[in-house]
Amino acid sequence: MADSSFDIVSKVERQEVDNALNQAAKEISQRYDFKGVDASIAWSGEKIEMRANAEERVKAVLDIFQSKLVKRGISLKALKAGDPQASGKEYKIIASLEEGISQENAKKVAKIIRDEGPKGVKAQVQGDELRVSSKSRDDLQAVIALLKGKELDFALQFVNYR
Repeated sequence: MADSSFDIVSKVERQEVDNALNQAAKEISQRYDFKGVDASIAWSGEKIEMRANAEERVKAVLDIFQSKLVKRGISLKALKAGDPQASGKEYKIIASLEEGISQENAKKVAKIIRDEGPKGVKAQVQGDELRVSSKSRDDLQAVIALLKGKELDFALQFVNYR
């Protein structure tokens, strides 16, 4: 019987992020505590830019955006937000979305699989993803459960399970 395998990736659904951003922008425009504070959230190229006239307000905009991301099933580990920066009369936060597993993180995950996973499971780094293969599908399920239980500082998804 051929080996079974799956890929470990770190991808973000761009459309879901766009939907979350639009929902956050709508909530900010309608909420009473944001009236007259020039609070906004929008795409700025590949980054997301949040603006408001006070540091607490811009942090509140970030909080609203994060809650919308969670509701849409996007891990907050994929969102890397900077600290509030003063620019003129307003404060802004620039956030970016992390996609792909770095070589260093892929090696870290492969080491976890090697050390704690079932015997006979192989993990190979392929670009910005990790291919995990084994003769037993049960072993692959065990690897998925093991990685879901780990507290990693980046988001993981499991795809192409066959």
